[in-house]
Amino acid sequence: MTQPVDGGVGAYVAAVAADQVRRGWHVAVACPSEGRLRPHLAELGVPWLDWRAGRSPGPADLAAGLRLGRLLRDFAPDAVHLHSAKAGLVGRAVIRGRIPTLFQPHGWSWLAARGPVAGMALAWERAAARWAGVLVCVGEGETATALRHDVRGNLVIVRNGVDLRRFRPAGPQERAAARARHGVPEFAPLAVCVGRVTRQKGQDLLLAAWELVTKDCQAARLVIVGDGDLLEGLRSQAGPGVHFAGPVADPRSWYAAADVVVLPSRWEGLPLTALEALATGRALVASDVPGLAEVVGDRVGAAVPAEDVEALAGALLLRLAQPELAAAEGRAGALLALAYDDRVVFDALAEHTLGILGSACGTGFGTSTAPTGTATAGRSEGGGGVAGVPGEGVGVAAISTDGVGVSEAVGVTVAETPAAGVAGVGVTGLGVAEPEVAGLDVAEPIVAGLDVAGLDVAEPDVPGVGVPGVGVPGVGVAGVGVASAGVTVGVAEGAGFSIARKTADERGFIEHCQTPCEQ
Repeated sequence: MTQPVDGGVGAYVAAVAADQVRRGWHVAVACPSEGRLRPHLAELGVPWLDWRAGRSPGPADLAAGLRLGRLLRDFAPDAVHLHSAKAGLVGRAVIRGRIPTLFQPHGWSWLAARGPVAGMALAWERAAARWAGVLVCVGEGETATALRHDVRGNLVIVRNGVDLRRFRPAGPQERAAARARHGVPEFAPLAVCVGRVTRQKGQDLLLAAWELVTKDCQAARLVIVGDGDLLEGLRSQAGPGVHFAGPVADPRSWYAAADVVVLPSRWEGLPLTALEALATGRALVASDVPGLAEVVGDRVGAAVPAEDVEALAGALLLRLAQPELAAAEGRAGALLALAYDDRVVFDALAEHTLGILGSACGTGFGTSTAPTGTATAGRSEGGGGVAGVPGEGVGVAAISTDGVGVSEAVGVTVAETPAAGVAGVGVTGLGVAEPEVAGLDVAEPIVAGLDVAGLDVAEPDVPGVGVPGVGVPGVGVAGVGVASAGVTVGVAEGAGFSIARKTADERGFIEHCQTPCEQ
């Protein structure tokens, strides 16, 4: 599953699904119908499933959880891969370790939140880590952030990658052609920012810095490529020399036209845009935050303190005024990008998925990565559906979403065997925190009187709250939003889901869905 369906997360989901098809797996991706992802999947020949889930938190999330339960029951995947905040929330609340699960945050949920919501999001991540056989981090910074905030689990690093067959160094001829296509004067200094236009990505900081740039370099041009909730507001504030190109299906020509690519993010996992810019041979100016700091340095550009407008302006101005410096950094960046081949990423994700399947069924199939007791695989009487076990096939489901206010990208991959039950739907009545989190117990079921995939659920112990075992009335998780005193404030939004089944003689699978990471 995936939401958002555009930007880096959508591109990531499509790329992984396409790789799974090439591996001989039967893959389906569930996501909202709007946006670029659905037609992209059609181009790749990957089946699409309609998983309706909004990006904003609210009562509709209960229905999204119920739909997820039905998808799990109907498609019976053998493993689940959750991407970003909402998928990570809903998926783990529904599955609770009963199906082998990978969770990939693409930027931790509490980083996107402010105030009490951030604390609740962190408490949730600490508690829910037990329900993922593997926690996939896209870089060392994301792993270090988890450990620093006491999010413990089977953390593995699978760095994001770039398609080096598509993104290649753009020489003078490609640069001239791209500028002619976009109407950019041949010798105009040009900075390009590609990504969702959101608070996370920091285009508001970029516009403030650009005012300083144009005081010393009036000929400089800035192009912001992408869409998002801040787009119209920033468009109305932009000064001379700034152009908003909107969302594009293929950003390669904008990278080729640029002298420097800029990513002024407030926080990140490891954005695809950074790797794409490097692979295209462009200097990169980016915030010195975990994720970006791993790929940006003196040889390939500049890492500037996050939210430091003056430092950002200075780094841009230096490269726009000295194109030979930018060109040299671009050449170094293209060499660095060779270490981020996306085929390595696909292989690693497949290995970890097969590993948790092997651990769950005790076959040793693949590389075992899951701690004991972290994940289990249900089996029907009529067939196995677990890697290495005779049966009707292996299924994989993936969910990805965009967490607004708590996480910028969220996804879930779900896999389970035919006729396996779904471990409830994570709505009111689900406790979320570890026992050591003050006042909370981990509650078993879910919604009073609801039966999901053959599982009966408990009546709520606290009328109106529905959280069995809750230690502090009025505090808990209301399915897909953090609830405090009965008011849902929301942990994430949006959702997507994809399923892959492998043929009976192959016995392995992986499915994947990407929101945050997300550009």
